[in-house]
Order: sequence, then structure tokens, then C-alpha cells
Amino acid sequence: MSEISGSSILVTGSTGSFGKAFLKYALEHLDPQRIVIFSRDELKQYEVRQMFGDDKRLRFFLGDIRDRERLARAMHGVDYLIHAAALKQVDTAEYNPSEFVATNINGSQNVIDVAIDAGVKKVVALSTDKASSPINLYGATKLVADKSFIAGNHYAATHPTRFSVVRYGNVMGSRGSVVPLFRRLAAEGRSLPITDKRMTRFWITLPQAVKFVVDSFDKMAGGELFVPRIPSMRIMDLVEAVAPGSATHETGIRPGEKLHEEMIAADDSRRTLRFPDRYVVQPVVASWGYQTPEGGEEVEDGFNYRSDNNDLWLSIEDMRKLLGEEK
Repeated sequence: MSEISGSSILVTGSTGSFGKAFLKYALEHLDPQRIVIFSRDELKQYEVRQMFGDDKRLRFFLGDIRDRERLARAMHGVDYLIHAAALKQVDTAEYNPSEFVATNINGSQNVIDVAIDAGVKKVVALSTDKASSPINLYGATKLVADKSFIAGNHYAATHPTRFSVVRYGNVMGSRGSVVPLFRRLAAEGRSLPITDKRMTRFWITLPQAVKFVVDSFDKMAGGELFVPRIPSMRIMDLVEAVAPGSATHETGIRPGEKLHEEMIAADDSRRTLRFPDRYVVQPVVASWGYQTPEGGEEVEDGFNYRSDNNDLWLSIEDMRKLLGEEK
């Protein structure tokens, strides 16, 4: 049984792909006292209500993480918090930097401050591979958010609230996944756009992502950045798994896009521990009594965790099996 079982949980951005998957898992396995669904889109909240009916354990709060007062109202009596709210589209960020800063950085700081004031026990913030050695504005805002949540443990001081971060790569079945696009174009008999045939990506399923976040609550002491050990896949193998025999054409790497994803930079290797199911990047400075987790193995100096140097790989058949399970 998880530490968060039977508790009061708030999820920001909880009408997104991860949020809906977490709600399903939590209602089936965690027997929550209540789950506060905090998001700013009333249509998506309506759609979530249709998905889960009149489950009395769900509380729907319209609100924006930019609004500190609204956050404070929603967070009253909350034990655990998952921060999933963010603006996420790389190209949109380049045209609207101030909006991404306002949500991903300033909004995240609101979550930190209000969680401490409300006495929330533990907070897990969701990150992205793009926050490691960022080359686009979206990744830069998420890196600042990651560091803000880790530093939140300093601000909490003698308060009980502790903060950790979970970082993972592409999620099968999420709104931003390329898989539905490939399927649709293949069904229409059209050529599939490939930015670069050399490209590799990390892959994780939505259920795996949810379970990893739940497990991180049990493992965290505060200050850790958790990275799951998940497989990579070559983009051309993904095409063959999703739409075998389809024609493809290269479009070129988009602005702010990487050829290979990275989740742990080489400069972080000195603080990284390897566990069977995850890596743990430890805080640079820890004044809140942080202790190194037991059982971890120090990675070699200069280690970096990228999708092209991974020790775990998905084959075409592996991906077809996972896609079948997603359906």
C-alpha cells in the first residue's frame, strides 16, 4: 500500500493526459479520501466529470496556478500534491516566452509557497527531458521550475513540507504523442513526416508514468530528482511498429528540437545514483537534513543519460505489444 493511500490529494493540470490516468489509478488502487482536480479549462473538467461520473471523492476546482489566492483555497486540507500543470509546446514557447515564464516558473513558485503555507506533506513536480541541458525556452522554464522545487525544501525549513521532482521522456498515449498522428496519416495513405531518421527517443507508457510518480512519494525524503530507467527507440523502428510499410519523408529538425533526448546531463553525474528502476539526482546544496538514499550505486564520472547511449531498447515487436496494451 502506498503512503498516499487514503489521503487527500491535489493534482494541478489534472485534466491532461497524465492527470486523467492518475485519477483512474488512484480511484481504483489508492482509496483516496478526496482528489482535488485543479485546472483552468472548464470544458476539460466537464469531460473528466463524464469519465468518472458522480464519484464523491472528486472535487473540481477551476483555477490557474498563476492565481495564488485560488491555489490557497484549493489546497486547504491537502496531504499530497502532484504538480502537472504547465505550458508545454516547444514552438509556441518561442513566440510567447512571457506566458511560459508566467506559468512554468512563476506559477510553480506559487505552488511551492502555498504548499508550505497549507502544510502539505509532500509535493512531486513533473518535469521533462527538455529540462536537461535545455536548448529551447520551454526546457529552460522547466529547468528553473525543477530547481525551484528542490530549493523549496530550503524555504520549508522547519515546516513539514518536502519537495521532489520526477523527470521522464515521451509518453505513449499522451496528447503530445506522435503515435496518433502516424496512425491517422497511414490510414489516409499519406507519407509520414520524420524530422530526422537518426533520431532516438525515450518511451514510457501512461500507466508506467503514473506508477513511477506514486512510488516516488514512498521513496522521497525531499530534494531528489527521480528519473526512471526506461527504454529508448529509434524513430524509424517506431514508424515500422505503428505503420509498417508506410512512406516517410524528412522535414528537418525543428527549432529547439534535439536529435537525441537527454534526462541527466554529464555535469550532474557526480550527484547521481543508479538504482534498479531509476536514477536519483541528489541536490547540490541541502540544508534541510537530506540524507543520501541507501542501496544506490554511484554512476561513473561524466555519465549522461541520453536516448542514444541507453542500455535499454525497444524493438519493433516490443513497441507493438505496448501499443496493444495502450488500446
